[in-house]
Amino acid sequence: MTTLKERLHADVVVHMKERNKTALTTVRNVLGEIETREKSGKTPIVLDDAQVTSLLQKEAAKRRDTARIYMEAGESERAAAEIAEAGIIEAYLPQPLTAAEVEAIVDETIAGLRSEGVEPGMRQLGAVMKPVTAKVAGRFDGKAVSEIVRSRLA
Repeated sequence: MTTLKERLHADVVVHMKERNKTALTTVRNVLGEIETREKSGKTPIVLDDAQVTSLLQKEAAKRRDTARIYMEAGESERAAAEIAEAGIIEAYLPQPLTAAEVEAIVDETIAGLRSEGVEPGMRQLGAVMKPVTAKVAGRFDGKAVSEIVRSRLA
């Protein structure tokens, strides 16, 4: 299985062959951000898929914010370009989970604690949040996950 970064590199070639200038520029910009993040700091690091996904989410959010600012300023062409770039970036993100799917993951985790003989309460918030956050990672809002877990433990 290829990593997200490898997929981005492969898609640069695809976008070149298709002469898709917007997608090519967007993917190159994202790869530049990844490389900058990897080389910044005292020692170079290699970002894993979770870190790349997080960076992609931030980049897409940045573009959506910029598009909103352009819309407010009456620059609809620039806003459309930013929205197009955000769409290209979001295509690389994992499918978001529904609230029902997250609730099922929370219930499954709580059931797992019960099977270990632990009666979940608010004191076990961390014990529930850690595995749930790992499973949900970047596919659902963390604050909403916390609210779901709290409501189930209350």
